[in-house]
Amino acid sequence: MTQSDVASESSHNPNDLLKQRNAFPDLRSGGRELSRQLESSRDIPDLVVLGIALGGLPVAHEVATHLQAPLDFVIIRRLLQPDGPGSDICAVNVAGTLTIDDQIRPSSEPSTPVELFINGALAELEQRAHTCRVGRAPLALEGRTIILVDCGIRTGSTMKAALTALKKLGPKRIIGAVPVASREGYAAIAPLCDELISLSQPEVFVNAGYWYRDFRRPGDDQVGELLA
Repeated sequence: MTQSDVASESSHNPNDLLKQRNAFPDLRSGGRELSRQLESSRDIPDLVVLGIALGGLPVAHEVATHLQAPLDFVIIRRLLQPDGPGSDICAVNVAGTLTIDDQIRPSSEPSTPVELFINGALAELEQRAHTCRVGRAPLALEGRTIILVDCGIRTGSTMKAALTALKKLGPKRIIGAVPVASREGYAAIAPLCDELISLSQPEVFVNAGYWYRDFRRPGDDQVGELLA
C-alpha cells in the first residue's frame, strides 16, 4: 500500500490515523498528500493558504498549488515564557501584518533589559519578514477562509501562536492542516480551529522532523521563490 493509499483510507477510517506510518520522503511530499485531503476546499472563492515558516512553507506551497489558491506565510517570534514552557508570549507576522500578544506593549523609549530585548526581537522579526516577502504587499485576510499549514504538531504551541494571531485579523473560517500530529497536540489544537486535518496521529511522535526522511527547510532568502 502506498502512502497516498494510507492517506485516502485515513479520511474514511479514523482508526487509521492512529497507526504508525512510514516517514514522508520530504516536506513537499507531505504537502502533496495533505493537499488531496483538502480537495473539498478547492472551490472556496476567498481561500488563502498560509504556511508557518519555515518548515510549513514547502508543505503549504504544495497545498496552494494543488488548490490554485494564494499562498502567504506566518513567522513566529517567541518573546517570553512568564510561567515556563507552554506560556509563550509571541509576536507574529501574519501575511505581512504584525500582531503582538496583548501582554506585551513595546516601549518607544526602551530602558530596561526586558524592553530592550523585546524591541530588538521585534526589529529582528520585521527584518526577517522583509527578507521573506521580497517587496510583496501584506495580504488582507478579513472575511476569508484560511488553511493554516505546518509540517507537524507536537505540543501545539506553534500552531496555537499562529492561530491566536490569525484570529485578530478577522478571517471567516480557519482550517488547520498538517501531515502528522501527536495525539496530545491534535487534541490541544482541534478546538481552536473550525476544522483540523491531520493525515496521521502516531502513538510515538518524537518530533516533526522524525517524520521526514529529508527535513531540509528553506532559508528566509528562499521564501520569496515559494511565494512567486
